Amino acid sequence: MSWRKLNGTKIELPIKEAVEQTLIREMKDGHRLKVCIGTDSQVKGKVTEFASVIVFLREKKGGFMFIRNFSTKKTMSLKERMIIEVGHSVEVAYGLCDLLDKYKVELEVHADINTDPHFKSNVALNEAMGYILGMGFVFKAKPNAFASSSCADKVV
Repeated sequence: MSWRKLNGTKIELPIKEAVEQTLIREMKDGHRLKVCIGTDSQVKGKVTEFASVIVFLREKKGGFMFIRNFSTKKTMSLKERMIIEVGHSVEVAYGLCDLLDKYKVELEVHADINTDPHFKSNVALNEAMGYILGMGFVFKAKPNAFASSSCADKVV
């Protein structure tokens, strides 16, 4: 699974190295950063397509993201799909957390799960929140989970 930029440019370096180079460059340019990680999915026929994103927010100056797309033909329930999304986000966050700590960059993990029980995705809220918080990450769900519900949603 390779990473790319929004313009389609493939990221050739291992993702951790690419993120570190990005942090160094952005901080050298005087930007204060926050990183938000999220994953979204869509079922298209017999295939479930996923997109994970690493969103770099520049304080008061916009942001940009790295994207990874992947798919599976495995049939799954909505709850299972939501937990798989969260699992991918946690995997990415876990791989980057020591680097982000080193550069003192705030990290959030976003879940494309609604906090309103009237929505179907709410079925996975407790498990997703427990998983993310249990790993020691800051948890955000809809409507505050823009990395998954807006950014990843646009590139899945």
